[in-house]
Amino acid sequence: MQVGFIGLGLMGEPMAANVRRHGIPLTVWNRSRPAADRLVEAGATRAATAYEVVGSCDATIVMLADAEAVARVLAPAGATFRAAVRGRGIVHMGTTDPSFSAWLDARVRESGGWYVEAPVSGSRVPAAAGTLVAMTAGPSDRLDELATVFEAMCAQVLRCGLPPKATQMKLAINVLLIGMVTALAEAWHFAERQGLDLSTFAEAVRSGQLSAPVVRVKLDKLTDNDLTPQAALADVLRNAELIRSAAREAGVPVPVLEACHGLLVDAVRSGLGPLDMVGVVRAFPGRAS
Repeated sequence: MQVGFIGLGLMGEPMAANVRRHGIPLTVWNRSRPAADRLVEAGATRAATAYEVVGSCDATIVMLADAEAVARVLAPAGATFRAAVRGRGIVHMGTTDPSFSAWLDARVRESGGWYVEAPVSGSRVPAAAGTLVAMTAGPSDRLDELATVFEAMCAQVLRCGLPPKATQMKLAINVLLIGMVTALAEAWHFAERQGLDLSTFAEAVRSGQLSAPVVRVKLDKLTDNDLTPQAALADVLRNAELIRSAAREAGVPVPVLEACHGLLVDAVRSGLGPLDMVGVVRAFPGRAS
């Protein structure tokens, strides 16, 4: 299978590198050159346009920041995209609104192509390690064809039904993730303001039942004061807004997520958007009574 990859950002580049590392023929396109240059050095082929990727590959992975980026890069309702995707597949691995994924599915299928959604849970570290968790939705035969591609990037691949069920599943996972990391930041700030020894606090968390992998990783970042992004606050805020939108549409209350959203808004407005999501810890002092 000739695989295409569009979107070589914080997550996309290591994911594409793992596809190539597993010996899968890979064609790439990115809006900026450096990431594509590195993939070409690893043996990938560079396409001149996103449409060239779609039209020359059996399946093209799209890993762009949001729905607006997908619409801007692919223009799925346009004639050029419709011609390129005929008889070929789009694998949407970014996180967008479920209604957008359903719309993209319809545009691809009405053009004679096939569509799979496969948003992933994890940040840059598991992306580089090939240990992401993919939530997939689409025709079973297409998911079977993509199995080796997903295995190159993911430790686990879950099947959720048909689009947009995988995207809805990803948003449900993100409700938990955002709540966990925000609560960790709050606990760290509380411990710090109480004058506790933070290394002892970190050891207590790591030693007990709260010691999930994401908690350990974010604890290390807090301990080292290293807020370089694995998942940037600005991106996490976008994900929180997707959840709020989907929750409103379904009439589902998400009070904990709403509280986290307020903190994320404060953090991004104060210029913390490029930092890792656990950098929300810096938004707490501004809320002191």
